[in-house]
Amino acid sequence: MFNKEYDVIVVGGGHAGSEAAASAANMGCKTLLITMNLQNIAQMSCNPAMGGIAKGQILREIDAMGGYSGIVSDTSAIQFKMLNKSKGPAMWSPRVQSDRMMFAEHWRLKLEQTKNLDFYQEMVSGLIIENNKLIGVRTSLGLDVKAKSVILTNGTFLNGLIHIGTKNFGGGRAGERASTGITKDLIDLGFEAGRMKTGTPPRVDGRSLDFSKMIEQPGDEIPSKFSFSDETKPLIKQRSCHMTYTSPEVHELLRQGFDRSPMFNGSIESTGPRYCPSIEDKIHRFADKDRHQMFIEPEGWNTVEYYVNGFSTSLPEDIQFKALKSVKGFENVKFFRPGYAIEYDYFPPTQLKHTLETKLIDNLYFAGQINGTTGYEEAASQGMMAGINAALKIQEKEEFILQRNEAYIGVLIDDLITKGTEEPYRMFTSRAEYRTLLRQDNADFRLTEKAYQIGLASEERLHKMEKKKIQSERFVEFFKNTSVTTAEINPILEKNKSQKVDQQGKMFKIFARPNITMDDMLQIDSVKDYVDNHELDSETLEQVEIQVKYSGYIAKEKQNADKLNRLENIKIPQNFDYSQLKSMSFEAREKLNEIQPRTVSQASRVSGVNPSDISVLLVHMGR
Repeated sequence: MFNKEYDVIVVGGGHAGSEAAASAANMGCKTLLITMNLQNIAQMSCNPAMGGIAKGQILREIDAMGGYSGIVSDTSAIQFKMLNKSKGPAMWSPRVQSDRMMFAEHWRLKLEQTKNLDFYQEMVSGLIIENNKLIGVRTSLGLDVKAKSVILTNGTFLNGLIHIGTKNFGGGRAGERASTGITKDLIDLGFEAGRMKTGTPPRVDGRSLDFSKMIEQPGDEIPSKFSFSDETKPLIKQRSCHMTYTSPEVHELLRQGFDRSPMFNGSIESTGPRYCPSIEDKIHRFADKDRHQMFIEPEGWNTVEYYVNGFSTSLPEDIQFKALKSVKGFENVKFFRPGYAIEYDYFPPTQLKHTLETKLIDNLYFAGQINGTTGYEEAASQGMMAGINAALKIQEKEEFILQRNEAYIGVLIDDLITKGTEEPYRMFTSRAEYRTLLRQDNADFRLTEKAYQIGLASEERLHKMEKKKIQSERFVEFFKNTSVTTAEINPILEKNKSQKVDQQGKMFKIFARPNITMDDMLQIDSVKDYVDNHELDSETLEQVEIQVKYSGYIAKEKQNADKLNRLENIKIPQNFDYSQLKSMSFEAREKLNEIQPRTVSQASRVSGVNPSDISVLLVHMGR
């Protein structure tokens, strides 16, 4: 069946595996995607949504580089929201509610239309290593498939164990078996492994809910979209979510089962997500709160199934049912399935290079939850980067690494490789020190040209980005160079309760005021004429408004990023022996020998390394 050698084998068809297969194949590599169930490619195991705080920025970065997640999110969306609009643009985060079945279907079809990509349904049970070199994978049927590189994207399937109350059984997610064999092979090869856990809420029948007792949560009045391409369009109609709350009565009913909650009582010793706690954890950790929010999210356009966001639990099913019946609007609730916890194997990501290739075995890459992350978007971005770097290595080209000042994806991977993680890692805007530069609106400006140069983003995408960039820059220059009269601007300033001007001046200075918007500026004839004559779209107008209003902050962050890049350009020799630097602290020498950072900048971010340690390193390197 497999008498040829593939360039890249991707193991696992989740969000990481799908993006890994797409990027490797689109860069010209003969690629094979092996997964245990081809019907569940890119399955949304948890909530039916893409994007959100910081995750939306990652998704736009994936799209800007030619990945598929943004396009599929748009074509399967049932609601769009731009979160944090009341804050500055660095915090704006797009999010879509998705049709779960449509999402998986559209991903499958996108992959099937991708050249150089083959599919095979079976479990990969081990790796084939000869002379300490990876040469392929072995399946549960005993088939050997050879490849120049392998990307493992096993999600929660590696020795997965599902818990509902005191009951437990093997599984990668509800209704699917766990994957076995790979963990043992990796440990035998010298890899360090650990266990993590996560939970999921019940799914319920929407026909049994009383939405009139809940608070409706509609989408944006003028919805946008994720993809920068013209392949998708914004939603014309949307479905609403709803919000309700727990209560002291609900909390008391839940407490009755705490001793039988494996996520809470300690019978699962692995670490769970800090920022997405179970309802048990929330009640315990925030005992002063008498209620917690629950978001009731539809699973699609036509299905009656709903996802109970905010009620993640591993409590016994009878306790889950009793407690939910006491929630307003849930008095007659019917379950599709109870919530559950799952624990699974992961491999601490400090064992990887920034390319996501393992340090121990050449041409073996890890991406997604196997690296200790949580979230579809975090997984998808790692899959894309692993696919890119596997392809570049096969093509004998330079590796592709995004820096912290270039992308949230760069922050994510650098955090994992440099600091490691002992709990499921989730991206937040606060993790990025240059978030004013890393906005969701300018992901194409930052990344499309880079992706085009390595052969991933299309020429069409590049031209679209260049046109938008030129239009934005020219319109900013228009505001800098064009004056406005007092007669034109003072009525607008007065209407917005902003101080009037007593003489004519440049528009840029007026527009930079915090309470003056693009809509205000479009009331000036010369501005409106410029927009009409140049046929500027809403994306370009938004981009210009941000550049004008935040020009000072953006310039300052660019200066700081340039300082970082000076240290980023100082390379450290491969396999450098830090134990020779006796003036450096023992902890720093130990940590740096383990991590083996590529640059002085990366070394400065390793936990336990102080500025004085970096000074010692710089002196040793003649700096």
